[in-house]
Amino acid sequence: MNAAPAFCAIDFGTSNSAVAVPDTASAMRLVELEPGQRTMPTAVFYFAEGRHDADGPPRAFGRAAVAAYIEGHDGRLMRSMKSILGSPLIDQTTDVGGGRGAKYSDIVSGYLKRLRRLAGEPTRAVLGRPVFFVDGEPERDATAQAQLEACARAVGFHEVHFQYEPIAAAFDFEQQAIREGKGEQIVLVADIGGGTSDFSIVRVGPERVQRLARRDDILASHGVHIAGTDFDRHIELAGLLQEFGYRATGPTGREVPSGIYFDLATWHLINTCYSPLRVAEWRGMKSWFNDVRQHARLMTVLEDRLGHELAARAEGAKIAISGGADTTVDLSHVELGLVLPLSEKTAVDALRADLDRIISTAHETVALAGLKVEQIDALYFTGGSTGLRLLVDGMAAGFPGAARVTGDRFASVATGLGLHAQRLFAPAH
Repeated sequence: MNAAPAFCAIDFGTSNSAVAVPDTASAMRLVELEPGQRTMPTAVFYFAEGRHDADGPPRAFGRAAVAAYIEGHDGRLMRSMKSILGSPLIDQTTDVGGGRGAKYSDIVSGYLKRLRRLAGEPTRAVLGRPVFFVDGEPERDATAQAQLEACARAVGFHEVHFQYEPIAAAFDFEQQAIREGKGEQIVLVADIGGGTSDFSIVRVGPERVQRLARRDDILASHGVHIAGTDFDRHIELAGLLQEFGYRATGPTGREVPSGIYFDLATWHLINTCYSPLRVAEWRGMKSWFNDVRQHARLMTVLEDRLGHELAARAEGAKIAISGGADTTVDLSHVELGLVLPLSEKTAVDALRADLDRIISTAHETVALAGLKVEQIDALYFTGGSTGLRLLVDGMAAGFPGAARVTGDRFASVATGLGLHAQRLFAPAH
């Protein structure tokens, strides 16, 4: 029997997670978290029925959690758990079905416990973190890291270190560049995932790779709390929810209140739309709508609890248009025959402000490093949202002299965290 690994590296992502463990004395490997998969959706499904066991309430994780939701099991799907960190919600209890409640901190801990078990139950870990958990609020940002560390320690990690996710990705890029015979370079890492868009400018090269202390090579780090889940929300609001009454005007000229639509488009707030009081309130607001079909569709979503499915359709639409093509969104589960067109132009218009903000943050990072655009040798793209062509093309256009390199969108950060963990924890040899 193989001995349990002494340490691991965890990329706990908003949308997907990955884990690296020692493979040999000089290498790390990504853990197979699900059959044939080195990454796993950051998702937990709480079943409304079933008995608690030593691990807690009956749950499914990753793709099994998403499948349980799609198959219609009674319960609650939790996603985007990372977005809770730094907020007062972490200590609150939420309904997970079957008359059960769970603290958000326990939901995060339960997922980390699953990752630790799949890694072989090591006791030391490097965890990735965004440059900012919370924009512009240093105290909340520090609180978010402390909360994540507390969750990690609660499931058996006795020693916990953190590394910025884009810096970890830079270490992955460095390994690739060295294998290709490249010398010293200055790389701008763009790590754009589900919750944050993070940037680091790092000096990499064969003369630097073995240094444990790389502080002098990290020229700047910056980020903004805008990324894939924000794209999903904007596409849902602009491309889907207008057919449910969002921004509609009623007979009196008043606009239908928009709060319910914003909550329906935000994963961790969707469940708040189903409270009996709120559903009853909206049932009585039919007279606010010029088009009563929009009210009927909204009530179907609220009464049949279809908000998460609607959000998933918006996410699917984002992926479909990511290469620049128009698509359609099938909403026949809400109303028979309801299929909505979604054009690339609608998506671009919905995302423009976010894309511009992310691109400007990349340029702000260059300025923070005291560099000019011309001094950036390479752009390294990682994170699930770098599959969005509109974003990557827009950013690359601002750095015409830099090589454009795309890493493993879902595993580059975990690979780089593993390299950092190895340098940190592996015994000298």
